[in-house]
Amino acid sequence: MTNNNNPLLQTWDTPFGVPPFRDIEEDHFMPAFHAAMELHCQEIAVIADQQAAPTFENTIEALEKSGDTLSRVSAAFFNLSAAHTNEALQDIQVQVSPLLSRHYSTISLNATLFARIEALTEADLDLSAEQARVLERYHTGNIRAGAKLKGDDRDRIAAISERLAEIGTQFAQNMLADESDWEMVLEEGDLDGLPDFLRAQAANEAMARGHDGKFVITLSRSSIEPFLMSSARRDLRERAFTAWAKRGDNDDANDNKAVIAETMALRAEKAKLLGFANFADFRLDDQMAKEPARARDLLLQVWAPAKKIAASEKKKLQDMAQDDGENFDIAPWDWRYYAEKVRKAEFDIDASDVKPYLQLDQMIDAAFDTATKLFGLQFRSVDDVPTYHPDIQVWEVLDDKGDHLGLFMGDYFARSSKRSGAWMTGFREQENLTGRVRPIVCNVCNFAKGADGQPTLLSFDDARTLFHEFGHALHGLMSDVTYPTISGTNVARDYVELPSQLFEHWLSEPQILTQFALHHETGEPMPQDLLDRLQAAENFNQGFTTVEFVASALVDMELHLRDDFTDFDIGTAEQEILADIGMPAEIIMRHRSPHFGHIFAGDGYAAGYYSYMWSEVMDADAFQAFEETGDIFDKEIATRLKTEIYSSGGRQDPADAFRAFRGRDPKAEALLRKRGLDAV
Repeated sequence: MTNNNNPLLQTWDTPFGVPPFRDIEEDHFMPAFHAAMELHCQEIAVIADQQAAPTFENTIEALEKSGDTLSRVSAAFFNLSAAHTNEALQDIQVQVSPLLSRHYSTISLNATLFARIEALTEADLDLSAEQARVLERYHTGNIRAGAKLKGDDRDRIAAISERLAEIGTQFAQNMLADESDWEMVLEEGDLDGLPDFLRAQAANEAMARGHDGKFVITLSRSSIEPFLMSSARRDLRERAFTAWAKRGDNDDANDNKAVIAETMALRAEKAKLLGFANFADFRLDDQMAKEPARARDLLLQVWAPAKKIAASEKKKLQDMAQDDGENFDIAPWDWRYYAEKVRKAEFDIDASDVKPYLQLDQMIDAAFDTATKLFGLQFRSVDDVPTYHPDIQVWEVLDDKGDHLGLFMGDYFARSSKRSGAWMTGFREQENLTGRVRPIVCNVCNFAKGADGQPTLLSFDDARTLFHEFGHALHGLMSDVTYPTISGTNVARDYVELPSQLFEHWLSEPQILTQFALHHETGEPMPQDLLDRLQAAENFNQGFTTVEFVASALVDMELHLRDDFTDFDIGTAEQEILADIGMPAEIIMRHRSPHFGHIFAGDGYAAGYYSYMWSEVMDADAFQAFEETGDIFDKEIATRLKTEIYSSGGRQDPADAFRAFRGRDPKAEALLRKRGLDAV
């Protein structure tokens, strides 16, 4: 094979310019990466070594146009490696991750190129606000990558970045192996308490894994969480929960503790090279929070009332267990089971009441309808687009004028080739620099697929996840900026969750549920009585939910505030931090460190898991703007939301963007009220 017939390196003559998945084979990737990196190096050399004095056009715009082939190849590969991987792709990822790190370090540390960028920051240029923002992003990004370092320090920071790329990949692959390999095979006699939907789901999984006539629970969240909520077998709950909690922590080939120790030491060294006391200081210096103390203050403001509510929740659970004739103390594997019993007793509602009304296809339509009412978008199903898996659905998205806005893909079902969790990704970013380039956006989830001929039913948390990720998708789809660097979700980490978490609010509104929450057998809408009870229970178990999240965020922050990792052991460190904050014994972190992919499978959320709560302050306040009008689809506010938040990408400082939408800074009171913590 030559590069001339490598489909990754050809013009993608496919509908909407999606990657030619039907033609791509694993052995196309490494040659494509090498060719694309070589081409990118040539483009950078032309920019850096030109004799003309630096201008915004011949330097920054030229940089923005460079590397297009590498971006396309990378998008195709890394989306596959996360959502539909195999042994060959994993081997390639191990090889290519350090190569890409080295490639981008070479560009960031190119002294001639940086001199041109810095000269532009010192010149008196007549730039638009957007151009000034892009220049600032390039200058800041290069400095944070080490452009001002000298001699051995420059070599060392490049080596650190390369090694972090290697072990971040190792962490992710270990986590995937632990999650996909584990299964709990059950017999008919082991199913006491399991609702019909979970029995059918477990039977379907067993058949797929070669255990015909039996039932299988996996570590997919859509499998294990309903099992923990419903199984009357405490021994099986403990077995499943322990496996869930110990992913990456089993002292075997997939163990991540040594990976974490090396990661933390390298991050601390990197921060010190760049003039920061620790990695948390380095990371937050370029975020909305600016400094760790502000993020910690927010988390601790929520922590105390959350623990108090969780303690009252635990008492109710303990009383319920005693009423059942049990004399044990509530343990982590008991919480969800007895919480469901309490929910049933207090609100006459449980998951099996709600799930028949939450069909996946209907919830997709609900998300689309919400976007239509808010922004005038239209969604047209298309079936001639090549995809990387037959389950993927594709829609063309049209704007309020009926013009093509972008392409949206939905990859919704769990499978062993997909890492856990849910995320938004893209195969092409919006930009207007090289023409009207429209985005290709994909939502990836892990919902348990319905058996043949049966609809896929979601829990309410699943439906919320769908809305959350679609909020991210809208942020990418509706982007309307000139430059790729500030397109769509290329914003501060503690701002990027605003559009996604804000969109979740509409799911709980009666106008949405009464129209789209339809029983999968009868087609009848959710009864008003059930809807009322569902809304009444909206903040049920909120102490538990908040504690498990905030504990994870505080552990993340405290770990990255350390500057010495001599003889570091993550298990000991994690327990010390949890003891210091008074972690309740019957609740564990939402993500224990050995499988905390947000912060160790790459550094996307490292010292940044607090971002979800930082953004939640803004999303709660932003939705209140609609509530204050009495119309959750108020046209004036929706227009402002589109202009200042969803379509503006990173063209301005995120604090300025929020002020432009809301007219003021966000107030934390809305967050406390949303979580039911305001009265504590």
